[in-house]
Amino acid sequence: MPSVNFNVIWPDGDKVTYYSPSTIVREHLTAGSEYSQREFDERVQAALNAASERVYQRFGYYCTAASGELERIQCKLQFLREQEIAGDVRVSQVN
Repeated sequence: MPSVNFNVIWPDGDKVTYYSPSTIVREHLTAGSEYSQREFDERVQAALNAASERVYQRFGYYCTAASGELERIQCKLQFLREQEIAGDVRVSQVN
């Protein structure tokens, strides 16, 4: 199953690469796009949950890497909220 990495630039300047076990993430995130934190949260949840579901359909188990990446992203979004850091999330690459 082909995997995809996607690069994110957070409103606080952090640049992070995340992993998806499936190319389905390309249906939810577009390279060069900026999303509000809320929209990014919704899109990335849909993308990584769908990716994990694809792994389940093929191998019979859900992808722990996808859920781990989602947890990392959720922690970052929570940090931004707690620190009251506003701004959009930029997806710089999806490959």
